[in-house]
Amino acid sequence: MVFTSDFSLATTGHGTYDISAEVGSAVRNSGITTGLCNVFTHHTSASLIICENADPAVREDLEAWFKRLVKEGDPIYTHTSEGLDDMPAHIRSTLTPVSLTIPVRHGQLALGTWQGIYLWEHRRRSHQRQISMTVMGE
Repeated sequence: MVFTSDFSLATTGHGTYDISAEVGSAVRNSGITTGLCNVFTHHTSASLIICENADPAVREDLEAWFKRLVKEGDPIYTHTSEGLDDMPAHIRSTLTPVSLTIPVRHGQLALGTWQGIYLWEHRRRSHQRQISMTVMGE
């Protein structure tokens, strides 16, 4: 059995956005009790991560580390048509996944106690992000 679902997420700039509830809802609505859930974002300047969900400082530290790793405004970039954060956002999204696959057990996401699913926005300005989910199993 295969179930698909999509949703849109408005972001307000750099940072992580918890999408665990939306993905969990799709799994519950699928009627699938055992299988896999694939989550995919349709963008080249945002990505998906599974990360600590208890302390937001973890995600803040990841953001700070990534800003140090992939600096905005580096003169090496030639792709700057959408601003100084354009190419760094593309680099960040190639270093982090744009899709995740999560086990489904007993009709729920089989995440660890402290795990959440996040869209990681790599651009400074607001965007409307599209996310697709495919739940497969029985």
